Amino acid sequence: MGAPVIAAAALNTRTGRKILAGVIIGILLVAGFLVTPLVAIPFAVAGAAASTTETTNTSADPAPAVSGEWGYPLAGSYFKGRGFGYNPVVGCSYCSRNHQGYDMAQGCGATVFAAGPGVVITAGTYQGYGNAVLIDHGGGIVTLYGHMQWGSLRMSVGDTVTAGRPVGAEGNTGKSFGCHLHFEVRQSGNPIPPEPFMAARGLPLK
Repeated sequence: MGAPVIAAAALNTRTGRKILAGVIIGILLVAGFLVTPLVAIPFAVAGAAASTTETTNTSADPAPAVSGEWGYPLAGSYFKGRGFGYNPVVGCSYCSRNHQGYDMAQGCGATVFAAGPGVVITAGTYQGYGNAVLIDHGGGIVTLYGHMQWGSLRMSVGDTVTAGRPVGAEGNTGKSFGCHLHFEVRQSGNPIPPEPFMAARGLPLK
């Protein structure tokens, strides 16, 4: 009697069918153990990559130095541009000779921060300042943050803010001559020199 005939005869018995089912289940289990790592590894690698990307994209803004309720509008070192007062710009016909603020720069896209506590009264296009934010600090004091990038504003009119809250990003909008922040302080509607104003709050400008 040949092997195929013996196998066929064994399958006709209950014991033979149980043995065959056990062998098939064993083969499937072994195959599952061998294939599972091959399927799981790509998903694990993809998950780790996504986690790394998410961590990178959610990095927090650097914090500016703060003294009491006031702080610098940029975090860290910066390049000083024009100060307050008579400051003509060679090669810029639309730049005012009587500069009413303080120009500071870290580079296009650098985060701009609120210098003090108050309420946002303007957020968007504003005169020759391009994309700008004005914050009313009470007592007749208003700060202005001009020339920020379009679409970068992170606050709206009516928002209550504190020093160090991100306002937007340094840009070159409006009557601007390269990426920078025009930081202006007004008292009762009139621009005043930001340098002594900030120095009096323990935050000397360059």
